[in-house]
Amino acid sequence: MDNKKRTSGKRSRSSGALWEKVIGVSCRKYSEMGLAEIEKTPEPMRPVSKPNASGKFLAVFTKQAQPDFKGTGAGGRAIVIEAKHTDADRLYRRVVTREQAERLDAHYRMGAACFVLVSFKLKRYFMVPWDLFRDTALHFGRQYLTPGDLEAYEVFIRDGMLRFLDNEESKG
Repeated sequence: MDNKKRTSGKRSRSSGALWEKVIGVSCRKYSEMGLAEIEKTPEPMRPVSKPNASGKFLAVFTKQAQPDFKGTGAGGRAIVIEAKHTDADRLYRRVVTREQAERLDAHYRMGAACFVLVSFKLKRYFMVPWDLFRDTALHFGRQYLTPGDLEAYEVFIRDGMLRFLDNEESKG
């Protein structure tokens, strides 16, 4: 792998981690406001070494990741969220893994509010209903989404938090 690709991948992973932190802070603020209890889903992994003196250890993922956040809104409706970030001008449907899609579909069938929270370049943010994201080809005739496709689902950072629950689609 050349240096340019390595640097781009590192920047993308860093931006994705920052995006999840933005969502996590917002979830904590929604909890403080009494509007929702939504938590980050831990990645399924198992240690393969003992912790060193500073408590660090080597671990491996045991299966594909589940959706990133799960919880309940104030009205009692389950909320399941997958977080995706891209530094590009389009986000491909394939960024949601088969395992994540299966879990989102299962929760959706049970009546949960399921979404993909999307960040484009950490500048524009969208709360995309899972069924729209899942069926991108049906709705847009292609396997990717652009910010222009998602304008109706745009959410904003206000009062120090991403206001994704302000979107009417999330109300049960």
